[in-house]
Amino acid sequence: MPASVKTALAQPPRSDSFPLAWSILLGLVTSVLLDFSFPIAGPMPPWHAWLAWIALVPLLYALLNGRAAAHPRYLRRAALTGYASGVLWYSLNCYWIYQTMLYYGHVPPLGSAGILVLFSLVLGLYFALFGLGVAFFRRRFSLTAALILAPFLWTALELAAARITSVPWDQFGYSQVDNFWLTRLAPWTGVYGISFILVLANSALFAIGATGPRHRKSIQLSLLCIILALLAAAASLDAPPPVPTSDYAVLIQPNIDVATNDNWQGSEWDGDVGWLLQQVRATCTPAYKGMPRPSAVSLPGPPSCVPNTPPPGVVLWPEVDSWFRSDNPRTIALLHALATTAHAPVIAGMVGEDATGIYNSAVFTGANGVIAGRYDKIHLVPFGEYVPYRNLFFFAHHLTNQVGDFNRGTHRNVFRVDGHTFGVFICYESVFADEVRHFALSGAQVLVNISDDGWYGDTSAPWQHLNMARMRAIENHRWLLRDTNNGLSAPRHMLASLIARYGYISGTTFYTRHGDLFAWTCFIVVIGALGLAFLRPARNAHA
Repeated sequence: MPASVKTALAQPPRSDSFPLAWSILLGLVTSVLLDFSFPIAGPMPPWHAWLAWIALVPLLYALLNGRAAAHPRYLRRAALTGYASGVLWYSLNCYWIYQTMLYYGHVPPLGSAGILVLFSLVLGLYFALFGLGVAFFRRRFSLTAALILAPFLWTALELAAARITSVPWDQFGYSQVDNFWLTRLAPWTGVYGISFILVLANSALFAIGATGPRHRKSIQLSLLCIILALLAAAASLDAPPPVPTSDYAVLIQPNIDVATNDNWQGSEWDGDVGWLLQQVRATCTPAYKGMPRPSAVSLPGPPSCVPNTPPPGVVLWPEVDSWFRSDNPRTIALLHALATTAHAPVIAGMVGEDATGIYNSAVFTGANGVIAGRYDKIHLVPFGEYVPYRNLFFFAHHLTNQVGDFNRGTHRNVFRVDGHTFGVFICYESVFADEVRHFALSGAQVLVNISDDGWYGDTSAPWQHLNMARMRAIENHRWLLRDTNNGLSAPRHMLASLIARYGYISGTTFYTRHGDLFAWTCFIVVIGALGLAFLRPARNAHA
């Protein structure tokens, strides 16, 4: 090690250096602002989305201010600041993990809390890498270069979260799902492009206060970025124009308690089947297109159809833990009855069984009552539908005994009927943009998401999950029909159904065709910047 480096490491911290406690506190402020940029325990008020445009400024200040950069252990402190921010962010944003493990995984309170903490400690490492990365770029290049590279680094790390740990939950761009202007980027870049713009705006806002008079051009450029960001943020108040529809769907919400077994025996069977057959006929109530506000959703009343009302385009039954089994004669008979009564195809979530194993599946039944195909879920939920490294987690036997052992599907089947095509993805698969796009790429004219959000309870998760599924529709320019067990199809926790209008679209977007190209470009830029940085000596800390 060069003597100059040894001397620098041996020096005590400067008295005027930025205190580590203040850096961590600012990082925690960012965590709170980020959390309020997403749904908390219900639909998100529009003004919350504005917080995303300033949420990263405290963290950027903690990482990049001159006093912090002057510390001899600057990189280590920056990584620690980012890590503390990330751990708190994931703990706040995914607090529902505790409730899911406690009430449905039957894990004791201490164990449930431990799972949430472990989850946050692992995923918080992405924030640590962000803190380390921007600090490293500042030291090797300059403050301006670090701010320019920050959006590329953030986007690359979001890609890593999707590909390495497979938990791309609430990526930054989802906070703007209701921003009609900004979401126009999604068909080109996916949600990653929106995240990029948000980080760029936060960097520009920080730059205004961080640069001195000698950086006048930087200030002018930053002001321009801020004005554009304000205009983009204001778009959250603008509603998209109405889009024509050509068909309607019946979305059934059975509201089955996920904590109990529901076998529909005896008279219960007759009552439930009678209710289902009534719902598929009650199709003349108000039909909603787009995303209705929860307070605006009215429950279907008794049938009042005029003669010759056309049948629905599709009837949906959600993913739910029920007695439905694909090889059960009673299930097959019920699907036949539903399809022939509605004169429409039926897509129903259930356990798929055959000689190859057991799957979490969606079964497609044609309008003639004949089963035409099955989609088996490909991206399973760890510790929900299978236990990775089960032997390693022998100590969590209460949890692992509750977890199903589903097989992984292998094909993203597209269902075809009467010249129309449907692509179905199940529950957690909706958060993987690069996987969902393959349904549209394979010809699906409509996207269908069935889910059992009952496992989340009354937390933020159902609303977060809804917004991520909505982004898949935006990225692929498709109508999305989303049917859940206990909401958000109809009002939460009610036995109900919803009539929803939709249309068929055949074209493909740039994102559908090329996937995460933008995110990979950001990754390449970061790798190139790191390579160049290692070839350059460190700059003066105050540069």
